[in-house]
Amino acid sequence: MSILKSKGVASAAQVARLAGVSRSAVSRTFTPGASVSEKTRQRVMEAANALNYHVNHLARGLSNERSRPVCLLGANLNAPYQARLLDTLTQKLQKVGRAVMVINTSGLEADVDAALSQTLNYRASATIVLSGTPQASLIETCVNSGQHVILVNREGQFEGADHISLDYSNTMQDALYMLKQAGCQQLAVVSSTIQSPSLLGREKLFLEAAGKENIECTVYREGPTCYQTGIDTARQILASRKRPDGVFCVTDLIACGFMDAARQEFQLKIPQDICVIGFDNIEQSSWLSYQLTTFGQPLEEMTDAIIERLEATDKSQSSGEKMLFTAPLIWRQTVRP
Repeated sequence: MSILKSKGVASAAQVARLAGVSRSAVSRTFTPGASVSEKTRQRVMEAANALNYHVNHLARGLSNERSRPVCLLGANLNAPYQARLLDTLTQKLQKVGRAVMVINTSGLEADVDAALSQTLNYRASATIVLSGTPQASLIETCVNSGQHVILVNREGQFEGADHISLDYSNTMQDALYMLKQAGCQQLAVVSSTIQSPSLLGREKLFLEAAGKENIECTVYREGPTCYQTGIDTARQILASRKRPDGVFCVTDLIACGFMDAARQEFQLKIPQDICVIGFDNIEQSSWLSYQLTTFGQPLEEMTDAIIERLEATDKSQSSGEKMLFTAPLIWRQTVRP
């Protein structure tokens, strides 16, 4: 068989005609484990290559669970932590042969609803919610549609979903202990107006740890979970007469903004004048200009667990399994030893 390679994507029927075989022979050739002679397989593969034929996995997905796409649902996907989580997870999904659809829930509600409806039409095998901000109604739609739903850092929500979460209790006690050992007596929590389950958990447990030690601590929420919020909060609390000497920021991105404002606008030295702790261990936290002491989310282990849940689940519905991970301390230079 010797012909010029065609442009565009051919159909299985065209491959069958060129190869001189039946339509079912083409299907068996591209079905792992199916019975087909080596001579037929060679003819079909030559024809498929000549015609630029590719199997329509979306069509097969109506009956084949593994061929269906996996939907990733998340907001603020350009933020450092979310971007790293998205990058790590998509690479692992592709490695095990799973197609991926990403829905960015930061857009208009109507656009998000339309995109989610599209994943349901494609019979997505699972929906993985990457953050705490997508609204509950979107997740309920997926759960009620019988999808396998996996939630990342949304502990305590939706009984019909699997949960991948962090154990914040010991982590927040460790954060409080570090600031106490550094001699900090006036503490502040710099948080976000985005009241996601993970951020609320960090807030609540840090305050509880401080309360047990009878250490005064104030929570500040000046804006969303972003760099500018750290700057705005620093401008508010560092200009006051009752300035804190120890600060826990619920994310590294907020901490980076706080540190830049503290140094450049108030000429404070970190950690000599004020100690700062973050959370997430984003790439920027290790930069020489920050060297932020923080707690790292074990993304490799968390994404491995997500893949294991997908691979172990033959049916499309969740089992309600809860998996807790520990955020290790990354000691750098923003807390006095």
